Amino acid sequence: MILDEQAELESRVLKVCPVVVRQKAGKRELLMFKHPLAGIQIVKGTVEPQDTSYEQAAIRELSEESGLSHVLGTQYLGRWESGYRGHIWHFVYCEVNPQPERWTFHTLDDGGHDFQFFWQDLEGKALADCHPVFLRAMEKIKRLLPVNIA
Repeated sequence: MILDEQAELESRVLKVCPVVVRQKAGKRELLMFKHPLAGIQIVKGTVEPQDTSYEQAAIRELSEESGLSHVLGTQYLGRWESGYRGHIWHFVYCEVNPQPERWTFHTLDDGGHDFQFFWQDLEGKALADCHPVFLRAMEKIKRLLPVNIA
């Protein structure tokens, strides 16, 4: 989807959330990570002025935060008013090659952090160390994901 919300971009914060899911033991699992200071999160970031589409922004954010730089395909899933600081999130499914159960990626965000990645059952119990905005985002992702993905 092409960025056509210039006025909105100037007045509100647009976020992009690359949604990476896999199928394991009959369950859909979402890629998440533990931030050393901010708890459990989903990969997301600010749409930058140089981004030409939400899909391109999602690929950039996924690479910056997880190290996953080879995306096989994308699908725009939808927009969400997060209710957090006026942020509008755009969800983009990103298909990637199979990944390990867990890994750590050193990102340069905020001066450098080690993000610990893992897979979370989308239907599983709520994560204790997860900000409510990410719990709400997981619910939105469940509603947006077509049944044929992952």
